[in-house]
Amino acid sequence: MEKVDVVISQKEVTQEGYVSDLKKNFSRLSLLGVSFGLANSWFGVSASLSIGIASGGPLLIVYGLIIVFFFSLCVAATLSELISAYPNSGGQYYWTFKLAPAKYKRFLSFACGTVGWIGSIFTSASITLTVSTAIVATYSLNNPNYEIETWHIFLTFELFNVFVTLFNLWSKPLPTFTTIALCGSLTAFTVSLITCLSCSSGSFESASFVFKDFTNGTGWSTAGIAFIVGLVNPTWCFAGIDASTHLSEEVHQPERKIPFTLMTTVCLGFSTAFVYCVSMFFCITDRESVVNSALPILEIFYQATGSKAGAIVLESLLIFNGLFCNISSNTWQSRLCWSFSRDRGIPGSRWWSRVHPNLKSPINAHIMSNCWVAVIGCIYMGSTTAYNAIITACILLLYISYSIPTVCLLIYGRNNIPRGPFFLGKLGLVCNVLTLIWTLFCFIFYAFPSTMPVEASSMNYVACVYVGVFIYIVTYWFLRGKRTFVFPEERETRIYITQSPKEQFV
Repeated sequence: MEKVDVVISQKEVTQEGYVSDLKKNFSRLSLLGVSFGLANSWFGVSASLSIGIASGGPLLIVYGLIIVFFFSLCVAATLSELISAYPNSGGQYYWTFKLAPAKYKRFLSFACGTVGWIGSIFTSASITLTVSTAIVATYSLNNPNYEIETWHIFLTFELFNVFVTLFNLWSKPLPTFTTIALCGSLTAFTVSLITCLSCSSGSFESASFVFKDFTNGTGWSTAGIAFIVGLVNPTWCFAGIDASTHLSEEVHQPERKIPFTLMTTVCLGFSTAFVYCVSMFFCITDRESVVNSALPILEIFYQATGSKAGAIVLESLLIFNGLFCNISSNTWQSRLCWSFSRDRGIPGSRWWSRVHPNLKSPINAHIMSNCWVAVIGCIYMGSTTAYNAIITACILLLYISYSIPTVCLLIYGRNNIPRGPFFLGKLGLVCNVLTLIWTLFCFIFYAFPSTMPVEASSMNYVACVYVGVFIYIVTYWFLRGKRTFVFPEERETRIYITQSPKEQFV
């Protein structure tokens, strides 16, 4: 008997193929809390300001945000069309399986899932490192004799990682946490904005400094390369926008609510980040101190308020915001790990795919993922520029995972997929192509060193991450993955082919 591809609706796949023990706890608001709580663009761009401010100054970040927003909107539109057509917690790796040529779909889906999950871990690590740096720098502001050491940040990183792990052990309060994350982020944004502008009234920087002056502190002789390298800063603040797609089994009508969440996250993220950055840059009074600061946003707070206490309070709001950002990231990475394990895409999948019967949470997948976050934190001890590499890795791995199903979509034919509630027609095709162009651009240029001349301690080691992930994917696939990684509908087809009718019911 020939093997026949079985076409099943998403509702049937979920009921017949997957056994999901997760409850549909998330409303439209709490779902937006996960998505925006993770991206948290205004927090992201301010927390990673050290990268952009040295590469081109305020000009780079202001115009960089506009550029990145445009392409992020294209990415969000692409993901929205796919989740609307195929709502599944697997997200991009599931879409790849549905759209890729039959001969290659299992391998491409496995590769996409692996890259996406590793990208989510690097994202959590980058957030944890950002918050840890902020905690240590805030302490040093009030203690002038204190000298920041690398191991101080590393130890804070590991302790903070353990702390945030606790919040995803029980799924019931998660919607409440994510709603608090959304409201808390917008509140912190408003408070810090009003405080800095009111305290700086009458002593603002010039518009030329914010919108015109380009300051190249990278060592690159070409201003264009310096600008591109610095785009990592605004790009990071839109990382992980696929988070809500992996909660499709925990929300009613995911084909409608998740596209709304994706598009709202990007638009709200740009609006808050742009207004916040422009306002903060006008509050700068000492440019050199900001550029040379270990935590530029803290120095801006200090210059704006003229008070260490005021700066610490405002930075504490950012740290509090970072806590919920990390919680949202942990929710995302644990769901991605859990869904990928259901399809046996990770070593030890039977363990990681379990959902705690009482807590209704994929605890095993969550703890294992956070253990890998702890391992990535060790990179920081080996290189002080690892912060750049970790941020770059999370951006590029996620974009690659978005691009694989996008390429498959274009090959498969946009008119051949189910038309969900969110479908853009020809405009969607433009978004798909721009998503691929943007991914290729980032893949090439974000691997460049952030500073010149290049030394062992300042090298951009994201290429090592590329190689490591590629070796793992190929090795595991041929050793085990090609036998174990199978989707439910394919398992049923294989059983039907290889067993007699009598054996099927044994």
